Amino acid sequence: MQTFVKKPVKVKAYQTDQPLIIETLEGNMKASPGDWIVTGVNGEKYPVKPDIFQKTYDKIN
Repeated sequence: MQTFVKKPVKVKAYQTDQPLIIETLEGNMKASPGDWIVTGVNGEKYPVKPDIFQKTYDKIN
């Protein structure tokens, strides 16, 4: 088995203040208030819980 590190990828995101249904590649997903809605490199959207977002992403601007 080999070890790998994820390549740095810039994404756009915003934090929602209301419940949302997000159309993702895996189907519709519910986003709760406080979740981050991330737009990936191919335009796909997905919700991320605040604690996971904080551990995974750093603001660059």
